[in-house]
Amino acid sequence: MLKIAYDPIYAHPLPAGHRFPMLKYELIPAQLLHEGVITPDNLFSPGKVDEELIIATHDENYWHQLRDLTLPPKEQRRIGFPLSAQLIEREVRIARGTIDCCHYAFEFGVAFNVAGGTHHAGTNWGEGFCMLNDQAIAANYLLNYNLSKSILIVDLDVHQGNGTAHIFEREKRVFTFSMHGDKNFPFRKERSDFDLPLDDGIGDEEYLGLLKDTLPALIDRHQPDFIFYLAGVDVLASDKLGKLALTKEGCRERDRFVFEQCKQRNLPVQVSMGGGYSPNIKDIVDAHCNTYRTAVDMYF
Repeated sequence: MLKIAYDPIYAHPLPAGHRFPMLKYELIPAQLLHEGVITPDNLFSPGKVDEELIIATHDENYWHQLRDLTLPPKEQRRIGFPLSAQLIEREVRIARGTIDCCHYAFEFGVAFNVAGGTHHAGTNWGEGFCMLNDQAIAANYLLNYNLSKSILIVDLDVHQGNGTAHIFEREKRVFTFSMHGDKNFPFRKERSDFDLPLDDGIGDEEYLGLLKDTLPALIDRHQPDFIFYLAGVDVLASDKLGKLALTKEGCRERDRFVFEQCKQRNLPVQVSMGGGYSPNIKDIVDAHCNTYRTAVDMYF
């Protein structure tokens, strides 16, 4: 059974100027339910992640400043919005949801978190609307509880996974792969284990060719036993924060290829949704829903 982490708090309203992107967290499960792709039984509401799991990944003082809402204003500006108790609760539930999805992925092959993909959060800093790095927390959970020995993080958001690269820069059991716009945020890049920077305007054919030349070789070389996939749809030509030029069909083929590589090798995969900022909310929701539709077609 496909299991999907979702809680209404994922759509927590933000200050003016930030509310529009949050609509997708309500609309994605609603659309999938409407189409009959999923039923309510596919959805689960995660609890809060334990503090000990947070500080296994993030600096303890940084976490306490988030938790106690005492992060300095300069650091809050770097994140992009002011802190609130509800916003922090949202973050800890997203992180727990990604951990829970790992267990479902072991059981069913694939599992989704409607939110997550907070890859700009580093060890002791937040950035770009990211405060706690859900996939990094989950990866360390798998390692620390001996549930995995070798992990590959496949980050196909249009922005580099700089926080993830920072967290795992000295952890050889986690291989970080980021395929992203070269001239896009963050403008100060970290060093992933393998970065594939892309020129502005790359479309379906070139993008998919590069992915198909790269991903299978990385999997075969590093032999992971678990994969995290960040499936941002800000690679679309319509995205206002991205600089690539993929179509929805190209984005769907990207997802299909990633799932195909995982399924062929019997590698469990946890999927967090990442970014999507097209002006028309329908484009964002449809592209994200394609990721779920593709997984259902291939796994269930």
